[in-house]
Amino acid sequence: MEININGLTKRYGKSFKALDNVNLTIRDGLFGLLGPNGAGKTSLMRILVTLMPPTSGGITVDGKDLNAHRAEIRQQIGYLPQGFSNFPKLKSWEFLDYSARLAGIISRKDRQMLIDELLEKVGLLTARDKLANKLSGGMKRRLGIAQALIGDPAILIVDEPTTGLDPEERIRFRNILAAMGQSDRIILLSTHIVDDISSTCNQMALLNRGQVAFTGRPNDFIDIARGHTWRLRVPDASLGEIRENLAVTSTIPTADGWEVEVVADKVSGFDARQIEPNLEHAYVYFTDQRL
Repeated sequence: MEININGLTKRYGKSFKALDNVNLTIRDGLFGLLGPNGAGKTSLMRILVTLMPPTSGGITVDGKDLNAHRAEIRQQIGYLPQGFSNFPKLKSWEFLDYSARLAGIISRKDRQMLIDELLEKVGLLTARDKLANKLSGGMKRRLGIAQALIGDPAILIVDEPTTGLDPEERIRFRNILAAMGQSDRIILLSTHIVDDISSTCNQMALLNRGQVAFTGRPNDFIDIARGHTWRLRVPDASLGEIRENLAVTSTIPTADGWEVEVVADKVSGFDARQIEPNLEHAYVYFTDQRL
């Protein structure tokens, strides 16, 4: 399975470009689309799932043009939007049963087997009889993944899935996606949360202001910041100066001041040592220095 995005542009009104000549190739496995809010990620997701047309450019899926084969390709796609909603008066299994019927699964026995399989896969089997609106935020997102997997789609598109989740639910959700990414399926994860990419994806792209600024492996992206990440020990009185003049990624209080991690080409006037970068450092360095 391969998605090719060629010269994709989406314009709103006469002047604003949400996407500007985007070119990407996405293959089997977990692909992370990283970028700040407003970078154009959701516009790209909505075009991919055929919810809106591009202004120009095109997309092919295994060589088939998305516009010409819209219905056929749409059947191969599972989608969990950022604003996932369900029917509040339905139990979890009832919501999936309704979704399965819409997907054309006529046999009640087949639907029941599929529902229990999906609920188990996302860790919700014990919550099958709970009303959907009584589930926690993380459980609702997992129910959304179960719904998106109906029909065993070859492409799963997930838009900002961990926003607002507590750390435990975020880790659980990422683990579910990572497990599914081992199969012959494209999972496209769109997020502004760096940890979502570093924990799950073997390929990524950075989208900023509607343009692709980087594409490749996360480790290659991290290499961009090598030699530009520092850990400083600073007194209380200097913390404000550090925050004003340098890109700070973390601050930890110590007995005599602060331990601060920063991203910069060089640091002078402080007790500083270089450290190995991570994906967050690279993201800050790239966006602060290059865009």
